[in-house]
Amino acid sequence: MTSALLTERPGSGAWSGAPAWQPNAGATAAPAAANYCVLPRCELEFEKCSGGFKIQCKCDDDVATATFQNLCRMLSDGLCSCCCTWNGIQICQCNLACGLCKCEYTKDGCTISCTSGDKKCCEILQACCDCLSCCCEAGGCCYISFGNTPVCCGKC
Repeated sequence: MTSALLTERPGSGAWSGAPAWQPNAGATAAPAAANYCVLPRCELEFEKCSGGFKIQCKCDDDVATATFQNLCRMLSDGLCSCCCTWNGIQICQCNLACGLCKCEYTKDGCTISCTSGDKKCCEILQACCDCLSCCCEAGGCCYISFGNTPVCCGKC
């Protein structure tokens, strides 16, 4: 898969909030093993729609597309969230808990729609769309997760 990113899995090392080593560990304790996953890279597009917004995710090759669609198929029942980083530092985190997120598979990726019938929740979702779009278009990298497990990363 030529369009992929190697990243540390949630729950290990820096993402868990716990140190990878324990200060009281004995001299014979082995260091914690790294726990990495490979994320498909996608081109992302954020678009407001009635009731919320959509994220268009387009992958470059067939392997990345299949990997991304399989991750979405397995994990899309969990909470959807988006995290944008710039030079490796998180600049934005949107948890889309106030909407219903659904995946629709496309020829080259997936469309994730997050919508709500509540007017205020719709406003929140569309504000998230503006924020994520701004961060992404300014050169940030956006990670899309379901249930705190990243399924893809990309730029606009």
